[in-house]
Amino acid sequence: MKLLNPGTVPVYTIAGPSTARPLPDWLARRRKRSSKYDPENQNNFELLQEFEFEEASNCVRVSEDGNWIMSSGTYKPQFHVHSTQELSLSFARHTKSENTTFLLLSSDYSKSLHLQSDRSLEFHTPMGCHYETRLPRFGRDLAYIRQNTEVLVPAVGLSSDGSGMGEVFRLDLERGQYLRPWQINVGEDEAISGLQGSINVGAVNVAAVAESTHGLCAFGTSISTVEFFDPRTKGRVAVLGGHDGEVTALDFSKDGLSLALGTAHGQISTFDLRNPRPLLKKDQGMGLPIKSLIHMTTPTEERKLLSADKRIIKIWDEHSGDLWTSIEPMVDINHVAHCPDSGMILTANEGKQMHSFFIPNLGLAPRWCHFVDSLVHEMENETRTETYDNFKFLTVPELKALSLGHLVGKTNLLRPYMHGYFVAAKLYDQARLIANPYIWEEERAKRIREKVEKERASRIRGVKKVKVNQKLADKMSKRQEIKQKADIEDAVLGDSRFGKLFEDEDFKVDETSWEFRSLNPSTQVPGRDGAPPAAVEDSGDESSDGGSNAGDAGDEVVMQVSSSRVQGGRAKDTAIGSRAQKYTRTTKTRPGEVVGEKNVTFVPESKRKDKAPPPAPADKRSDTRRSASTNTFRRL
Repeated sequence: MKLLNPGTVPVYTIAGPSTARPLPDWLARRRKRSSKYDPENQNNFELLQEFEFEEASNCVRVSEDGNWIMSSGTYKPQFHVHSTQELSLSFARHTKSENTTFLLLSSDYSKSLHLQSDRSLEFHTPMGCHYETRLPRFGRDLAYIRQNTEVLVPAVGLSSDGSGMGEVFRLDLERGQYLRPWQINVGEDEAISGLQGSINVGAVNVAAVAESTHGLCAFGTSISTVEFFDPRTKGRVAVLGGHDGEVTALDFSKDGLSLALGTAHGQISTFDLRNPRPLLKKDQGMGLPIKSLIHMTTPTEERKLLSADKRIIKIWDEHSGDLWTSIEPMVDINHVAHCPDSGMILTANEGKQMHSFFIPNLGLAPRWCHFVDSLVHEMENETRTETYDNFKFLTVPELKALSLGHLVGKTNLLRPYMHGYFVAAKLYDQARLIANPYIWEEERAKRIREKVEKERASRIRGVKKVKVNQKLADKMSKRQEIKQKADIEDAVLGDSRFGKLFEDEDFKVDETSWEFRSLNPSTQVPGRDGAPPAAVEDSGDESSDGGSNAGDAGDEVVMQVSSSRVQGGRAKDTAIGSRAQKYTRTTKTRPGEVVGEKNVTFVPESKRKDKAPPPAPADKRSDTRRSASTNTFRRL
């Protein structure tokens, strides 16, 4: 399930091919297996089992009770019957020739009439082909009058009585015989030869019956006219002409007062049967014959009109004529059917799979697939983002510069967006290569230039000289190199807000201040004359020798520490600065190695003093036993 047309009237694709060309079976199965766990395919499901044909489908219709869907297609010529209760294929039946169109004569699939391409009519029942009859000329369409149980078959060519009129064959199903055909004016044939007429002979293309109301029959001809017949009087009652091109589609509204017709040039008109002037005229936009017209009603009782040619399906507002929404499949359309009182639309098309579209604003899902409403509700709550990874945005002047302006509105490779178009990346590359044959050489030179610039950026650059706070500038430069950002202009040095920090003497950092030393305790700041940093003097332990050591270091006061252990001789005092060790890993001391006279620590002591451990008991044998270490003979 995929959102096909986002907007005020969203359209969801329930089933249908995603590519214009059918894929081989082995490739389709491989892609299905590989895309099984893709996030985009989480909402994929099969609405109807085997809702497809080997090559193409010709016609599709839904039964009145909504429990059966019948479709015809090729190749080989066959028709399928799907059960909506089981959501699967009920049976498939092959025929001798390809089907043109068919009708469901009963409320279910048990009675159906098929118009074949070999001028035959076949009546099918669940057991098989019940009866087959042959037509004098090729038929174009089928219509059924329930009140009289008559089948109407518009045909090609002129009548055999020499009147020069076209015919609509009538078959009475109650009596099982042909009735007198209705004569339809299809124009005169200049070169009448044979029963069928010449190649350019006229034809009755389409028929429509207002069976739920007054029962009037309408027939569209190849000479741009619509003739109305009353089945009660068996005669012509009115003629509506003046249309642009052959009439290829007709449809009555439910009330029987409105008639919609489509022509071979893509023109759509709606008429009130009480007025010969059209109420609405619209252009499908493709210039192709209209194949299907359907009157629909939304849940809010708004009247809509569906029109379809082989390229696109459009739904119009019947009163205002505004375009309500549109559907553009990837393959050509042959026939369109609407599930009554729902938002489901089925199409027979040239692709292998048949299409199923769902429009929530048109109505709820049919009762046989009510779960579609829940899926649509979940997808509406999801945030949708459109990505155009394989597209290039171009404005209208850029399109004209690449000679792509003639493709606007004619292909889906150009997607309109704001003031320009999204162009497929492959098409853009080909057009750019044609417009500029040397584009690859320019692109190669550009790549080489970018590579050289990248290597230059990775080189070590000289440090920028500043007037004030040179050490701070060097420190910032090293940080930028560590972060692999060689351009220091993007840092503080290149910011105008911090310009005075490296230019004005008032902003010079005083490294001898207490604030600087507290924030940078590991930074060694030289003294005034380049000497080591000054230390605080300990006035409690000062000796006479400390004066000479302090005099050697200059006029600064040096703190002296004297040992409390004096084992003979004069006490030797040393400065704290000279006894400071470098910041290295702690090394183990060897036994007997002299490390210092006193261990000085700055770790704060706990307020509660620990009690002294009790003295160890004296060994009584220590006085009587002689120590081996003092034995004189051991040394010999």
